[in-house]
Amino acid sequence: MLKHSLQFKLSQKLSPQQIQLMKLIQLPTQAFEQRLQEELVENPALEESSKEDNYDLDDYGSDTDDYDDYDNEHIDTGDINIDEYLSNDETPDYKYQTNNYSDDDEDKTMPFAAPVSFHQDLINQLNTFILTDDERDIAEFLVGSIDDMGYIRRTIQDIVDDMAFTQGIYTDETTVERILHLVQELEPAGVGARDLQECLLLQLKHKTPSDSVNLAIQVIEQQFEAFTKKHYDKLLQKFDVSQQQLRKAIDEIEKLNPKPGGSFDGNQKMVEHIVPDFTIRIVDGELELSLNGRNAPELHVSKDYQEMLQSYKDTSEKSSSQKDAVQFIKQKLDSAKWFIDAIKQRQETLYVTMNAIMFYQQEYFLEGEETKLRPMILKDIADMVGLDISTVSRVANSKYVDTPYGTKLIKEFFSESMTNDQGEEVSTIEIKNILQQVISEEDKRKPLPDDQLAEILKERGYPIARRTIAKYREQLDIPVARLRKKI
Repeated sequence: MLKHSLQFKLSQKLSPQQIQLMKLIQLPTQAFEQRLQEELVENPALEESSKEDNYDLDDYGSDTDDYDDYDNEHIDTGDINIDEYLSNDETPDYKYQTNNYSDDDEDKTMPFAAPVSFHQDLINQLNTFILTDDERDIAEFLVGSIDDMGYIRRTIQDIVDDMAFTQGIYTDETTVERILHLVQELEPAGVGARDLQECLLLQLKHKTPSDSVNLAIQVIEQQFEAFTKKHYDKLLQKFDVSQQQLRKAIDEIEKLNPKPGGSFDGNQKMVEHIVPDFTIRIVDGELELSLNGRNAPELHVSKDYQEMLQSYKDTSEKSSSQKDAVQFIKQKLDSAKWFIDAIKQRQETLYVTMNAIMFYQQEYFLEGEETKLRPMILKDIADMVGLDISTVSRVANSKYVDTPYGTKLIKEFFSESMTNDQGEEVSTIEIKNILQQVISEEDKRKPLPDDQLAEILKERGYPIARRTIAKYREQLDIPVARLRKKI
């Protein structure tokens, strides 16, 4: 019984080619190009020929014909190290260089700036201050404690203890507090704060003094909780000011940056440059789908490696070292052929999946009206193309399509359905758009609570419960009525 169970589990293992395919399918165009370059570097038996503009699924496979002569000498797949396939990075760094696949484009070398990190910029600013060696050590430790959003999330006591244990710097809370105030003078304003209240105060105190700035400082210092909860009546009463005066003070606060570190241009966070994986165009009233040519590289198995294998085959006396060499060659040739096959299957999977989505949402792609989007779930497309839901999900979650109406993330075309008062199935996307429109048109002095929003949508033909309104509102990143209130 145990033996039978073990054999069953072993039979469920994925082959290296299946693992390759799953990992490749989920990569968007730029990450795929990086992955391709990694494979070309790692496997000298894999070569890339000149790139062509046109994408044709039938163009692949001919380059590997010469390799088929050695099919009878394949090594046992059990000898191949599957860990090679499992250790590949799921999300390779994106490549930032020009890649042109059209004869109409010029190959240009784009200049780029070598960025200075957020923390290094703060250290550079410290160099403009006159500090003792001990003060500089403390200041640099404090800068190192600042997170990417610009905050210090630790208590002064924790910092004092940490410096003593890890750096051998012995000081006290009073000294660290004094040096922290110095660090908080660095740019951008608000950096080094321990919480949002302190961050806003630091920024306000950097501003040119005025009546509205002074009132804003008082509001944040004395009535921060009332401000965050938008209890404006309480603020008017507390500070004995007019609505116009309070409005100007709140305007000053709303101009501030709650995440001063996140706005730093030199921050070392990667910026995602979107390259559409597909293009949909309307030609003579018909939809035309194309896969980005950068997803269709021309690869072939190295003829040099095949010739080395042929030479070994023709040699009458085969030494031990030659046998080791041919084992290596066979492994690289197998890996190259598998990678080529996986790329071909990736192209087919991407194309048929997006083609099914385009067909399913044909009315939307022809007219561009979001109200024309049909309710569509992953299973609908999986059933159409005969693929697993997980495979369709891999395509939808990370790919973009260039349409006549802009570049869209494919997963945004998926939505659940509900029935309106006419008994018709409509997409939840349509309902969310209407909800967003109603909220944008509301009187911000008296924002609509969820139960009133539910009544309005019901009047428009969409009978939705209050809890569903709350769910959609949260998905749209719209706060509750109290937090939408403006004075």
